Amino acid sequence: MFSRSSLPAALLASSSIVVPAQAVTLADAEGSYQALQRFYNESIGLWIPSDRPGGGTRPIVRARSGEKGGCFADDVPGLTVIADLAAIDGGVKAQSESVFGNTFREAQLYNLQMQKALTVFPANTCRIGDDEGWWALAWIAAYDVTGNWQYLATAESIFEDMKAAAGTTPCGGLIWWDKSHTYVNATANELFLDVAAHLANRGGNRATYYLSWPQKQWAAFKASGMINDQNTINDGLNITTCKNNGGTVWSYNQGVILGGLTELSKATRDNSYITTAKQIADAAIANLTVNGILHDVCEPDCGADGSQFKGVFARNLQILQQASPETRYATFLQDNANSIWANDRAGQDELSLIWSGPFIQPANASTQSSAMDAIVGALATS
Repeated sequence: MFSRSSLPAALLASSSIVVPAQAVTLADAEGSYQALQRFYNESIGLWIPSDRPGGGTRPIVRARSGEKGGCFADDVPGLTVIADLAAIDGGVKAQSESVFGNTFREAQLYNLQMQKALTVFPANTCRIGDDEGWWALAWIAAYDVTGNWQYLATAESIFEDMKAAAGTTPCGGLIWWDKSHTYVNATANELFLDVAAHLANRGGNRATYYLSWPQKQWAAFKASGMINDQNTINDGLNITTCKNNGGTVWSYNQGVILGGLTELSKATRDNSYITTAKQIADAAIANLTVNGILHDVCEPDCGADGSQFKGVFARNLQILQQASPETRYATFLQDNANSIWANDRAGQDELSLIWSGPFIQPANASTQSSAMDAIVGALATS
């Protein structure tokens, strides 16, 4: 469980910084978007989590601390946060269509050429279950902004590959985190629910087909024990006992489920899913913040994937807030966005890891997109 004592002393000191009253603006978001695009490699259609704008030649692929190897879709959040910003900013929307199209075309060619695990097309070549889910949600977000059916069809194809793993674990109806079948975790299962619920609201005459999956998945997830007595979510299960492994309460595991339950509530018109989502959101905010600002225990060194976790929470809290507004969530998003802009920004609107400050050199595509999620969330719900 997160606590103040789990943060380095320097971060505790910085977390006492007063959040400024001046709210972030759309112009601020546009500045952070321009900074993000300096990490974009047009020739491969991906955002490079390199140590400075324009550096690097390919996405960083690494395992998350405490897990058994693999990759995290480091470049996907760039696509998603641009779609979310485009939804509220006409200027960015006009620019985003070419970015989506370029990524759709070039990332496929690059990933097939490199034969890396982080493969977009075809989906079944990606070895990590949650990587598929991130890509599916990114293309759904792009579809929502553009109406381009190719993007939705891609998400549907990825979902079918994820679905093939449903019920294959020893732990009820859950899916594996990896295609080597070494771990059953929260992320992959939340993403499977989230993608299916999103598709249920966009699947036209296949909506009933898609809806059956998040309903079954939620029943399995709720029964799994990954949601603990504090209403926070641990990282996964012991696959021998299928019991909660007591793993780290990461911010992103508290986030993905918010979006999934919100979409499931919309599809079923059952408000009980919203009630549960708010219980999880409230528990996360109570347990993962210092003076109202979100932190993960990996700070100040969270790697290329961990630096994205908080953005996932902010992005999905935005989805929940838009569906069922609460003053406390709007305040949380606004305070975190304001703190990022005042205390975690340097250079040409580059945004770093620790949202309360101090700015840690260097910013990269991962920290930039994550912090942008909070800024966009604040603007979208203000």
